[in-house]
Amino acid sequence: MSILAPFLALFLATLLVAYHRLSLVVFTALSATLLVAVGLAGANLTATVVAGVLLALATLPLLITPLRQSAITAPLLKFYTKILPPLSDTEKTALEAGTVGFEGELFSGMPKWADLLAQPKPQLTAEEQAFLDGPVEQACRMTNDWDITHVRNDLPPELWDYLKKQKFFGMIIPKEYGGLGFSALAHHKVIQKLASISATLSSTVGVPNSLGPAELLLHYGTDEQKKHYLPRLADGREVPCFALTGPTAGSDATSIPDYGIVTEGDWNGARVLGVKLTFDKRYITLAPVATVIGLAFRLYDPNKLLGEEADRGITLALIPRETAGLEIGRRHFPLNCAFQNGPVRGKEIFLPLSQLIGGEDYVGQGWRMLVECLSVGRAITLPSTSAGASKLAAVVTGAYARIRKQFGLSIGRFEGVEEALARIAGNAYAAAALSQSTAAAVDRGEKPAVPSAIAKYHATEMAREVAKDAMDIHGGKGVILGPMNYLGRGWQAAPISITVEGANIMTRSLMIFGQGAIRCHPWVLKEMQAAQHPDPETRLREFDANLFGHIGFAISNAVRSWILGLTAARIGKAPGDAYTKRYYRKLNRYSANLALVADTSMLLLGGKLKFKEKLSGRLGDVLSQLYISSAMLKRYEDEGRPAAEQPLLAYAFHDSAHKIELALSGALRNFPIRPVGWLLWMLVFPFGRRAQAPSDRLGRRAAALLMSPSDARDRLASGTFLTPCENNPAGRINSYLPKVILAEPVERKFLKALKNSDIEALDFPSQLAEGVAEGWITAEEKVQLEELRTLTWDAITVDDFDPADLVSASLHRGQPAAQHRAA
Repeated sequence: MSILAPFLALFLATLLVAYHRLSLVVFTALSATLLVAVGLAGANLTATVVAGVLLALATLPLLITPLRQSAITAPLLKFYTKILPPLSDTEKTALEAGTVGFEGELFSGMPKWADLLAQPKPQLTAEEQAFLDGPVEQACRMTNDWDITHVRNDLPPELWDYLKKQKFFGMIIPKEYGGLGFSALAHHKVIQKLASISATLSSTVGVPNSLGPAELLLHYGTDEQKKHYLPRLADGREVPCFALTGPTAGSDATSIPDYGIVTEGDWNGARVLGVKLTFDKRYITLAPVATVIGLAFRLYDPNKLLGEEADRGITLALIPRETAGLEIGRRHFPLNCAFQNGPVRGKEIFLPLSQLIGGEDYVGQGWRMLVECLSVGRAITLPSTSAGASKLAAVVTGAYARIRKQFGLSIGRFEGVEEALARIAGNAYAAAALSQSTAAAVDRGEKPAVPSAIAKYHATEMAREVAKDAMDIHGGKGVILGPMNYLGRGWQAAPISITVEGANIMTRSLMIFGQGAIRCHPWVLKEMQAAQHPDPETRLREFDANLFGHIGFAISNAVRSWILGLTAARIGKAPGDAYTKRYYRKLNRYSANLALVADTSMLLLGGKLKFKEKLSGRLGDVLSQLYISSAMLKRYEDEGRPAAEQPLLAYAFHDSAHKIELALSGALRNFPIRPVGWLLWMLVFPFGRRAQAPSDRLGRRAAALLMSPSDARDRLASGTFLTPCENNPAGRINSYLPKVILAEPVERKFLKALKNSDIEALDFPSQLAEGVAEGWITAEEKVQLEELRTLTWDAITVDDFDPADLVSASLHRGQPAAQHRAA
């Protein structure tokens, strides 16, 4: 046999063991067995002996634990503690907050898909479904978005009263405190439906049920605080807001300049220990109408009244609106969206310690409290809002594209429009799956820090893309504002969701991978914690176990990336049916790619990685698209693998795969250490980047689903407000679709006959009458075409106004057109 046979045997053993992630003992035994086998088969004796010696030198020092720890691990531990990037208290809190769910598997390089598919299908209780079918439906029927955004710049009083009476503001508050006690899934479904009729309505309901006084009190409030505030928040007697952002502290929330000084003061006629607060906050949703203001500030205790520390850290408080010195500023005007928003200020306002959330026990714990709760609120409100708007836009734009005709054809038949419709379908499908997935994670008891950042960023970005494509397809119908317009305000409001709860640029470039790389990685956080253990023996033992687990993990992912790249991910164990098995295999490959590139980046760049925001953003995109694809596959399984839904799943999945490879390509082509980038490219893309954007044929099938009634279309629209009432032009247009389709053959027949005739009538009614007289159509078909004309006219009609109606009310009152307070 060849002199290379023993070395080839070692190479094959390495590939086999690393691919299947087997132990070093298994590798040693398998390699030794193969060397004996090739030796007996006649391989070159010298080569076999040399291969055996190399195997012994490589494995024996690692298999003998005391030798490994003293000769290898101890020096590496010393080096590691020197290069370990320092973490600020803020970063430590963010890393320790929240939990890790299936996103951890996506970082493993070998996801356990059975864990994902074993998760129960998200389902509402009968009570929650009844609330959606009853009060939520009624609230939508009461909503006239044009009246809200143009006439009142607020919800009408009767709608405010209805929301309070039906406890919309108490969905997350347990029944024992007078709330509805709903699940996160129900919270998601309610916000999704409200968003499909009005962004102002969904924001108004979403904020009290997201990060704010109610959630903070539930987790950290004293018994007295819970008993007093939660029932009042549940039934609307108290309207909450939470003041975090200030003029100089936006994304960098921990640098807030607002402060409180521990001192004595008067409260309700008694002399008590408390805090004097000075603060200036802005962009605070519900502030203009809030009766209780949650506040984040830095607490100082210069006179050591609470203890020995002077700087006690970020602390949270509740300020009643009637508190002396509190200033509720005038309203902000966020892009013609009418939700209540404005500044709050105060100078040396006194509050007793009993108004600190959690009381004295939680002094200085504010940042941890915010981070832990933020992941839950961020996982639901904005992703659900985006999903509701996207799903509504998808089905109504599909109906409009079928109804609206140009050049004798439905505009949806033109390939340019078809291309935009396909993008809308894919994005709406992905946003729906993503938003439901994060809500389901909350219901499983998770605090999904990384998935919530993924959902917030990508759902809002997808909603913006859907709004853009829908506006393009609608043309003038989308541009002309008025009661008939159901897109314009959503288009205007899209940047709001992009900006709030963590600006998307920062979320992508800093948070998703920044947290995910450490939190989701199976070894990195364990290594960091082991290296900081106070006991030397324990520190060495735990670091040794985690270090060599990490080394084996890295080798496995390098091998898996290469093999799955060579085979185009056509091998390997995967769940799913005949249609989706290939999708799971692709995700196996991309998971290994992500783990390999992330490991290499952290190893070679260390603490500098957090300043490489473009690299971090691209790797975050990979993790995000893996999570989104997993959510879509889970939805497909939960729905019973509906064949009719496959074009939507396929379009959205291929779009995600294409984005994953683009992100990996960008990361490797721009890797700071060029030779390492070239080596990684050979492992990740041995045959080059192959994933393509969804094909035109697939896009045609996805677009067609939006333009024809079907079970798949109904599932996509599920949970949106499509009741065809007077205040819902989108619902009316959607309801016209079946009748329009039934009338199309008659319309074609009539127009063809009219084109070939010499009838001189120019108006449509006369033409129809001539058509009946000539026998082209029957009297019944004439009625059908008259109805078609009425439906079409309602669909394409836009509003116009008397010029005086568009003049600011302030001018009618003889006041200047605009007044503002300089920042």
